[in-house]
Amino acid sequence: MDWRVKGIVQGVLARTPGGMSLNSLLQRTVGGRRHLSRHIDAKVVNDWMVHVAHLRDLGFALDGSTLVEVGTGWLPVLPLCFSLAGVSRCFTFDLNRHLSPRALIQTLRHLERHVPGIGAAAGRPESLVRKRFGELMAFQDAEGLLRAAGIEYVAPGDATRTTLPDRSVDLVLSNSVLEHVPMDVLDALMRETQRILTRHGIALHSVDCGDHYAYFDRRISPIHYLRFSERRWQIWNNDILFQNRLRPTDFLDAARRAGLNIVLDHHRARPELLERLQRLPIDDRFRAYAPDELCCTSIDFAATPEQRVA
Repeated sequence: MDWRVKGIVQGVLARTPGGMSLNSLLQRTVGGRRHLSRHIDAKVVNDWMVHVAHLRDLGFALDGSTLVEVGTGWLPVLPLCFSLAGVSRCFTFDLNRHLSPRALIQTLRHLERHVPGIGAAAGRPESLVRKRFGELMAFQDAEGLLRAAGIEYVAPGDATRTTLPDRSVDLVLSNSVLEHVPMDVLDALMRETQRILTRHGIALHSVDCGDHYAYFDRRISPIHYLRFSERRWQIWNNDILFQNRLRPTDFLDAARRAGLNIVLDHHRARPELLERLQRLPIDDRFRAYAPDELCCTSIDFAATPEQRVA
């Protein structure tokens, strides 16, 4: 699909009553969620297990912890995986109420095949994970399942104003979300994170900061959107697929401005994009960035409220 067609269609849907629901239907029938099993498998292996590996490297214990997830999305893969891995409480926030009871139960059923992997990744006996899975599968209603899993779905909800007590959360996490929020919201989210994290808590974020239109139009690259001025980009940007075009250092700087200390930073430039950048007429807004920052399309980073002593 031509990226401009997708931008126009989503722009129209974003301004149309019921457009969000129609967009969801399109995603389930012709979009990325039409192959549900593959989508959930990818979320477990490529997202959740990567997050858990980072947490393990940082010495974070999942068992009995309290988690805030920023951006639930359509499928609650991460909250359910964390529940099976021993997390006690998960508050998951989303601006819009996307999660349906059917999707919740479908997701849990599909996770049965991942029980051994979840246990191995979390360092938890498979028997305990399987027992937990059986307990959750006993619920046929969404509200009962969420309650038993320790998951509180807050939608519509604002993760920049959680109303949770100070120093009450062990982990704040997001996955492919921060690239979709304006800078002022990012700053507010980091300030709220600083407020609610326990002294030894961790904020862990995985950001996909490349042009998302490149997933649909293979003729363009993940740095294609750097060529547009802010005014021209507004033509193609929309509320369904809002992209802030921030670079990896911008996310790190936002955390630091809130008083958080960076304890993990995984990002690097893609060599093929460095070569392509030489032929790309980038907008003046991006000329202050080093080429490595412009050509890096993802970052995983973690931060804590207090400086850690090695």
